[in-house]
Amino acid sequence: MNRTKAALFLIVIACAGLLGFAMYLQLALDMLPCPLCVMQRYAFLFIGLSALFALIFSKQHRPIMGFGILASLAGIGISGYQVWVLTQPPGSCGVDPLTAPLNGIFMAQWFPSMFKATGFCDTPYDPILGLSIPAWACVWFVSFTLMQIVLLVSKKKERVFFGKIRP
Repeated sequence: MNRTKAALFLIVIACAGLLGFAMYLQLALDMLPCPLCVMQRYAFLFIGLSALFALIFSKQHRPIMGFGILASLAGIGISGYQVWVLTQPPGSCGVDPLTAPLNGIFMAQWFPSMFKATGFCDTPYDPILGLSIPAWACVWFVSFTLMQIVLLVSKKKERVFFGKIRP
């Protein structure tokens, strides 16, 4: 398995794990997702799907990874905005204008426990290891962006476990 395939597989597994952790927070700990949280879930889904498609279609992975980078950058913006909302004095984050269109998307109706916005963006939940949930999401988005950019610009083919491939 070469380095590119291993990294893409890692991205797919990490995105699936993050979406699973979001479901755990929602269903087990009763943390309702706000519209910004749902948009971040979509970004993680798109990043994971683009990495999966790049893994499947390995010969054409570069254009597909460009879509994953765009989803990662969108996730950075959304999670960064939510961190900003949480640091501001109490107020609304615009739940009413964002909730209706987001909940009208077919994914919210098909899989409502994952993609239906039912919470408020400014609800302060306890931090996890010192960071808020949107701050952790931002860390993951930045990590995915950097990893995908490195994979996109690297041209060397190396094996993960057995060193370089010889021509």
